[in-house]
Amino acid sequence: MSRYDVIILGGGPAGMRAAITARQHGLDVAVIDEGQRPGGQIYRAPSRDLQPHERAGATDLAQGERLRAAVAESGAHLLTRHRAWAAAPGIRVDCIAPDGPISLEADALILATGTIERVIPMPGLTLPGVIGLAAATILLKAHAVVPGGPTVVAGVGPLLYAVAAGIGKAGGRVAAVVDLLAPSEWAGALLGLISRPDLLARGAGWMAGLRRAGVPIHHRATLAAIHGGRGVEAVEIAPVAADWSMIPGGPQSRIAAASVAVGHGLVPATEFARLMGVAHRYDAARGGWVPEVSEDGRAGENLYIAGDCAGVSGAAAAELAGSLAGLGVARDLGRISDDTYEKLTARLRPSLRRAQRFGWTISAMMALRPGLACGIAPKTIVCRCEDISRQAIDNAVAGGVRHVNQLKSTTRCGMGPCQGRSCADAAAEIVAANTGLSREAVGIWTPRVPLRPIPLEIALGDFTYADIPWPPMLPA
Repeated sequence: MSRYDVIILGGGPAGMRAAITARQHGLDVAVIDEGQRPGGQIYRAPSRDLQPHERAGATDLAQGERLRAAVAESGAHLLTRHRAWAAAPGIRVDCIAPDGPISLEADALILATGTIERVIPMPGLTLPGVIGLAAATILLKAHAVVPGGPTVVAGVGPLLYAVAAGIGKAGGRVAAVVDLLAPSEWAGALLGLISRPDLLARGAGWMAGLRRAGVPIHHRATLAAIHGGRGVEAVEIAPVAADWSMIPGGPQSRIAAASVAVGHGLVPATEFARLMGVAHRYDAARGGWVPEVSEDGRAGENLYIAGDCAGVSGAAAAELAGSLAGLGVARDLGRISDDTYEKLTARLRPSLRRAQRFGWTISAMMALRPGLACGIAPKTIVCRCEDISRQAIDNAVAGGVRHVNQLKSTTRCGMGPCQGRSCADAAAEIVAANTGLSREAVGIWTPRVPLRPIPLEIALGDFTYADIPWPPMLPA
């Protein structure tokens, strides 16, 4: 059992900045992250044998390298390649380390677990050659690899265009971009995006570059199906209404492709916060279920939540929120006074609000609309871990299911290795649509340890029959 002043769960922008700030005030810090190197999704580190000019997405590399260098110089304990699978008040975090299981204790905990990519199922989603937009960015940023063959990039949000532009820059071929949003919706968001003219110009550059390359961009459209045998051969696209439901009888077109990158926005990764007993509320514009936290990220005694896991707001806001959390822990543990805390945070809060304005505008654009999940065909698999179809969910609701935890126990939907991270939104939307209940009413799955797959021997521990306690014998 190792002990620290503060444990930070997650090594993305929020986690790294929280570690740097906490170390500046003399706290003993451990940063737990599953990756080979810290950085998270947006600042993902390239493989060590790649040079920066060899990879797409190099714009984020410089900031990522600055943060990684600052964390290393700070003296924080970087526990990379550590998979956290449980946490408890107290504070205790259990992990699988490269050399086996370890447990860590601390006086405070900062959750900076980021997001999960949302992918709403469609026929053909499980074909070889279909990946998420997030997986495509890992290929591009970490390995300088493009998806094979002509690629259709589909979904919603700026990541759609970042991936398509990155594939083209890295030498791949983009067959088409399929965007759920209309051009007027992008234009309508300009007021909220203008707070970051650099990022706005960057996104406009992606779109312009794709048009110059002759890549077709289909607005207000979705993937109706992905076709193929042993792999992707073509996609079928269809127009959608304002709620993202496919327009009945609308014109559909077929595009030849060898791979598909698809994503429908981001969802806060809240399983550790829920496991720690933090109350949550549903806010579609912030990504879905978000924890109840104060303005400075406080979620409980010596517990802070920072970054996109507190509501999707982007990398710039995540860094600032991480700094606030680091200062909050320093105050809680007596390393700085309340007056010093107020003075230091007063400088951060205006910048955080500006960054959040941009991030929240993007998040609201990606908010899941009911027509997308409600249009899932009956035979389409919703829960890939347990092979649960849309029809099975419909049948469960017809049999009386009204809450996602009832659905889980009735069908095993969400009970697989991913603990429902992949299918949660789609399943809950279907239950809500079939019952007429709100997303708040149908609820969210209760987290269960282990939150990540672990070897059975670790769950059982090392014991012999002699270690098993036996109750005293009853008197004769």
